[in-house]
Amino acid sequence: MENAKFCQIANYQYSSEAYLFKGKLESEGIEVFLQNENTINTDPLLSNALGGVKLFVQSENAIKAKEILNSIPEYSLDDKGELLYCPSCGSQKIIMVTTIKDFKSFFAFIYALLTLSMPLFSKQKYKCESCNFEF
Repeated sequence: MENAKFCQIANYQYSSEAYLFKGKLESEGIEVFLQNENTINTDPLLSNALGGVKLFVQSENAIKAKEILNSIPEYSLDDKGELLYCPSCGSQKIIMVTTIKDFKSFFAFIYALLTLSMPLFSKQKYKCESCNFEF
């Protein structure tokens, strides 16, 4: 391990994202090291300046680790673990977004803005990246 070479295979904006992928790789038996996690946990605004939280693995595990990360779907899943379909165009590029288009969400946003606190309520919807349809 003293002469082990490491390879960066991913970087993430926040440490919480990095921890999720670190856990997945470690569950598959790959040792993972994170760089900049404590600095970004201390001050999240430094993330862009530092290039995010960097995920490293040993060089001999890099290909296997990339395959595991690529097998994780980027888009929203239903209760059965299958990709959601857009009811408008049929695409599977569905993401979850937070919206303030209704009165209650907008009011909660304004209240949080004025009191410098977190919003008490927010509405989440699915959005198709292909046709921008929200449902």
